[in-house]
Amino acid sequence: MDDDELDRLDRDHRLLDENALFEDPKIQHFPGAAGAPIGNQDEAAYDQYRATVAGGDEDNPYAPFASKLEWEIAKWAKMRGPTSTAFTELLKIEGVIDALKLSFKSSKDLNAIIDGQLPPQPTFRCEEIELDGEKYEVHMRDTMEVVRMLYSNPEFLSSMTFAPERHFSDDEIQTRMFNQMHTGNWWWGIQELLEARTPGATVVPIILSSDKTQVTVFRNQSAYPVYLTIGNISSDVQRKPSKQAQILVGYLPTARLTHIKEAETRRRAIANLFHACMRKIMEPIRRHGRDGIPLASGDGVVQRCHPIFAAFVGDYPEQCLVTCVKNMECPKCDIPRDALGSGAAGRPRKLAPVLNALNTLKDGTVAYVHACQAAGIKPVYQPFWQDLPYANVFQSITPDVLHQLYQGMIKHILAWVKKVFSAEEIDARARRLPRNHNTRLFSSGISHLSRVSGQEHRDICRILLGLVIGLPLPGGLSSNRLVRAVRALLDFLHLAQYPSHTTDTLKYLDKALKRFHADKAIFLQAGVREHFNLPKLHVLIHYTPSIKLFGTTGNYNTEATERLHIDYAKDAYRASNHKDAYPQMTRWLHRREQVLRHERFIQWRVAGSPIVSSNRPPVEHHEHFHIARFPNFKSVRFTKLAQNYGAREFENALLRFIWQLRHPEHSAQQIRNLAEGESLPFKAVATFNFIKFWLRDAQGQDDAPDVRDSAHARPAYRDTRNRVVPGRFDTVLVDVGGAADSGVQGYRVAQVRAVFSLSIKARESVFPDGFQAPKHMAYVEWFSHFAAAEEDHHRMYKVSRSYKADGRRQADVVAVADIRRSVHLFPRFGRRAPRQWTSATVLEQCDHFYVSSFTDRHTYITVY
Repeated sequence: MDDDELDRLDRDHRLLDENALFEDPKIQHFPGAAGAPIGNQDEAAYDQYRATVAGGDEDNPYAPFASKLEWEIAKWAKMRGPTSTAFTELLKIEGVIDALKLSFKSSKDLNAIIDGQLPPQPTFRCEEIELDGEKYEVHMRDTMEVVRMLYSNPEFLSSMTFAPERHFSDDEIQTRMFNQMHTGNWWWGIQELLEARTPGATVVPIILSSDKTQVTVFRNQSAYPVYLTIGNISSDVQRKPSKQAQILVGYLPTARLTHIKEAETRRRAIANLFHACMRKIMEPIRRHGRDGIPLASGDGVVQRCHPIFAAFVGDYPEQCLVTCVKNMECPKCDIPRDALGSGAAGRPRKLAPVLNALNTLKDGTVAYVHACQAAGIKPVYQPFWQDLPYANVFQSITPDVLHQLYQGMIKHILAWVKKVFSAEEIDARARRLPRNHNTRLFSSGISHLSRVSGQEHRDICRILLGLVIGLPLPGGLSSNRLVRAVRALLDFLHLAQYPSHTTDTLKYLDKALKRFHADKAIFLQAGVREHFNLPKLHVLIHYTPSIKLFGTTGNYNTEATERLHIDYAKDAYRASNHKDAYPQMTRWLHRREQVLRHERFIQWRVAGSPIVSSNRPPVEHHEHFHIARFPNFKSVRFTKLAQNYGAREFENALLRFIWQLRHPEHSAQQIRNLAEGESLPFKAVATFNFIKFWLRDAQGQDDAPDVRDSAHARPAYRDTRNRVVPGRFDTVLVDVGGAADSGVQGYRVAQVRAVFSLSIKARESVFPDGFQAPKHMAYVEWFSHFAAAEEDHHRMYKVSRSYKADGRRQADVVAVADIRRSVHLFPRFGRRAPRQWTSATVLEQCDHFYVSSFTDRHTYITVY
């Protein structure tokens, strides 16, 4: 059996393995009393909140604000409004306060209400850390109070888990499933340790993240925020900044210690400062992790909770800083630096020898340095995790999709591709790709991009494979291995972000990485690399073990941290006067948190103060598609459809569609015979410019939000400057019968030429009374059926325009309800992209395409 046959067999197996992700798991609960209540508070969280609101009024849910209007203005001023000075100036305009009936006359008065009459959040305090005779400030909160606030938030109750579970995809309880943190092995193992000591524990996994960030564009000012969340809260809630499931617990010093002239000494001092600050922040957690502390959830139920450091989320420099390992070493295993590109893992780092080395501090500095070197770490003074109960910092380092993949390996691959191929040709292809809702058109190419963001790398990933197929390598080298390497890395990228995995699908993640390592030598042969000893490449081998430990990567992705920087660092700094900024930033953040918390309380009051339930409300899903209520053009004649839309066979195609609906028992040939030579009693239809799609989660998870998509069928027009804007007619996937949740079986690619509906009079003229015909239809031109297997090397399906015997394009009318979603096509450029092609015309000028699998996760699961 050759490699191609093995690949096809592997694809068939993957279809079967991924089907398990669409099924409800078989759940094995942790035996015993894990997560059991130990009591109840007299009042639930919202009732306690109501009792502590100053000036609370049973008839006024907006108290301490006098009215809904006053509350809305206060919320706008703190969340969306201008600066405090500008808001005060607004209120000073004669008549504004009287017209709005406000009880506050300035921003200062509003702040007094928020500070004095709303229940407080955990407050910031400034602590001094002394290091080598220098004092540094760290602005921090009581971490245990932050944990208590998260744990008791009623908004999170329906999204929280209090005990570990094992999920299985089969009735035989053999194939594990991993998604949320409580389905991983780490929580189960910690629960066993706690239950052996004192039964009835509730684990509260502490997830920390930190990353220094710029808060100004030009002045080179930076902040060093540290965020905390708990693994009991589901990852989909954690990722939404508006939910406040990730809380700022401190700002670390950003001093560069330039007064220390020797570089190695300065680096060690910076590490000592970091760990000293983090040790101070984590001190409350240290006290309660082993013995537990009573905490009440949002409904007032009290559990004995053990806050335990579980995971650290950060980029590679932060990971090295946290674990005290040297640069160019792996924070998780002891692999030598010159073997980082081998595709093999070293021995997992052991915590016990490291702790033994750290305990030699009492023996003197020299002995301490030697012991730390022998244990494989830098001689840092008292790392913050040293005596955290049940913590293993080397296990706690988690995959970082943003920096290791998008800003790591994808960035490297892109640089290598630019070196080995002509930048002119790469850019020419990028400019000539057809448009798609999920795909960015790089109208100036990609070779000249600078300071490329993670989102831009994400956009490039959607088109990268289409840019390199068919390009010749210099020196007569075959480009097949390069294409396979790019495809393998893109496979790894998408598989790594699955919201749910099984032990079977994780094998495909490992296989994708092995395929990349098998073909990566082409970059050496092409002369763009001398070695692959890259930490960001090596760490990919640790993705599967980490997913088995902590669940899928959505539980610990740095993309959430990067988004938090906007609210907690950049916006906070801009709200200050830039002088002694941190006290102003913390006050600003504290007030915003109080306002957001009060907003949730008001929503609860307005809803009638319902009993808080742990039952998760179902996510409301939209209909599959949506078309505007009113057409863009009320009456478009058939001749105009042919001229402006390219729907040249419209009337005959609509006749066939009508006959097929009325006589489904007839064969296709009989339908053609019935439609041949007939004409319709009307000569115009109403047309719509685009269809919106709401796609259910790619893995069928009911609690996941819908994915938005759209397909355009819009003729050319002139803009406000009288310039011609080319028409846009997108390609889509049509369900032609027997389509499954994953795989291309039952689908066919088509180009939408017109989306239309019939008038009431027209419908009555062609359908019998009471006949249920589709309201919205589409005229489409077909591409060839999907082959039994994808193409070699790049593993995409090839499709071509479908023509009749007389050379006309095959076209039909279909119900819009049968269109699944848009689909992006890569033109088959050959060795050189024809320069007469443009993005607007390539679908007309090219006949042969590859179907992209990379526009989003939904497409990746559907089209392979």
